Amino acid sequence: MKRREFIAGLGSAVALPVAARAQRPTVPVIGFLDLGTPETRREQIAAFRRGLAETGYVEGRNATVEYRWAEGHNDRFPALARDLVRIPVATIASFSTAAVLAAKSATATIPIVFAIGADPVKLGIVDSINRPGGNVTGFSMLTNSLTSKRLEMLRQLMPQAATAALLVNPSNPNAAEDVRDAQAAARALSLRLLVLSASTEREIAAQHAIPSIYENREAPFAGGLMSYGPSNLDGYRQVAIYAGRILKGEKPADLPVQQPTKVEFIINMKTATALGLTFPLPLLGRADEVIE
Repeated sequence: MKRREFIAGLGSAVALPVAARAQRPTVPVIGFLDLGTPETRREQIAAFRRGLAETGYVEGRNATVEYRWAEGHNDRFPALARDLVRIPVATIASFSTAAVLAAKSATATIPIVFAIGADPVKLGIVDSINRPGGNVTGFSMLTNSLTSKRLEMLRQLMPQAATAALLVNPSNPNAAEDVRDAQAAARALSLRLLVLSASTEREIAAQHAIPSIYENREAPFAGGLMSYGPSNLDGYRQVAIYAGRILKGEKPADLPVQQPTKVEFIINMKTATALGLTFPLPLLGRADEVIE
């Protein structure tokens, strides 16, 4: 073989694998930004994967999910969001107000899908519900707007009570609005409202056994008395569906912010018995689920 022919043949042999690699389909990477931990969010992760499957994506097969956990610390979100942007991911799924604000601050180009309890328009996250604009859209759980309803339920359970307390996380961007809503609701019910702050689990004491109502269904399943709010499992699923649609080419600006169509009322009867409480039949009859 002549030297010229050998060099040409070698060039062809080297070029083939490069061409083959270029033809391989790329697997989209989804960023997942959450306040919890993998252990506390097992159900939510499963709901997220169900939503992805509805759009044809299966984690580990034709999509990759990069999980970032704040482990209860809102101040960790900015660094976690920047980390996802550096990868870079194709879209970011964010599951708290602090998470979506951090993601929005980290990127103006990567699509962001959120599930939050606050009003995203008031917070400046989107331009409007129907036309979000920019690179952000998602699912507004309307959790905060149900504060007055939760106080009403507590009043029905304990009509003699004259004082109610609101426990807020001061590091949560929703805190100030939550307090204002609760104060207005308390005044309407002639209740005195105490506002208490806790940023970590160590700052929360349960030894006083005070009847409480929560936003999310996880609380009564973990031993809390009752919860009233939209299913956050559906929020995770809806975020995944939007993420899948975005991966297929849709733009966040064209996807309206969704809102829940159902609110769940869940009672833990074991906790009620331990506290010596008897639920009025009208209130008990409204429960979607009773934990015996």
